[in-house]
Amino acid sequence: MDNREEVREFLTSRRAKVSPQQAGLPSGPRRRVPGLRRSEVAALADVSVEYYAKLERGNLGGVSPAVLEAVARALQLDEAERAHLLHLAQAADGSDALTRPRRRAGTRQWTPRRSLQWTLDAITAGPAFVRNGRMDILAANPLARAFYSDIYADPHNQKNLARFNFLDPASRRFYPDWELFADMAVAILRTEAGRAPHDKELHDLVGELSTRSEEFRTRWGAHNVRHHGTGTKRFHHSLVGDLTLAFEGLDMAAEPGLTLTIYTAEPGSPSEEGLRLLASWAATHETDNPTGQPTTSQRFPSPEGDFA
Repeated sequence: MDNREEVREFLTSRRAKVSPQQAGLPSGPRRRVPGLRRSEVAALADVSVEYYAKLERGNLGGVSPAVLEAVARALQLDEAERAHLLHLAQAADGSDALTRPRRRAGTRQWTPRRSLQWTLDAITAGPAFVRNGRMDILAANPLARAFYSDIYADPHNQKNLARFNFLDPASRRFYPDWELFADMAVAILRTEAGRAPHDKELHDLVGELSTRSEEFRTRWGAHNVRHHGTGTKRFHHSLVGDLTLAFEGLDMAAEPGLTLTIYTAEPGSPSEEGLRLLASWAATHETDNPTGQPTTSQRFPSPEGDFA
């Protein structure tokens, strides 16, 4: 991915999001641009207009951390956006290991250590899985495989959450808040693009989704990024119905670039009962199908069929 273009579009899009009022500046008449002017960002960052214009043209190589921080303050960047700007600057310098291809996190041939799979399998009350920054599911416990049955059932998804989100019609049923999930998926991929601009598989995935999905293409152009660490999401599973689940995303110290995600339900809630029923189904079918990947004939029946 072209680092200069990424920098240019990111800074321009962030500048457009900050109004003069938000920056404590008078709006004035005849404003021709949304958000702040370059000259206003330069003044807020205490750099010359010419210098800031050079940055916005994509020239972040050699920029000091102090200037990056000043620009981040002027553009009112949040934590994820500040980290993204730093990664873009590191990529421009070519000096940070995060900007080079990462063998363990970036290869499709990666397989989990036995101890990692044992750890995942020991988590029985909620779906638990490991993903990379491209949103490939690399390892999962039985409950996660049952939870994401639609992803595993269709080989075209290639166990990729973003591809499922934008290219599989089943995602619109599984995600009641589909627009929110779409926004999050693109923001995660955009964050990874700043962190690993030389990842060819990521570049290919973005190209595929941009070509095949206008919903993705529009969101990709917004240059939004995010840290995806904790929160609550709603799902509709074909077997157990509606689920409201909290999640925690944990960076794996032993596998840089990978994230362990665990979903849980509020104790005593209908969602907890739904996960318990799903876990029971998963335990039965894992015995019949050790790979844990549902086949077409194993697509979930209605709740009445299994649990009446």
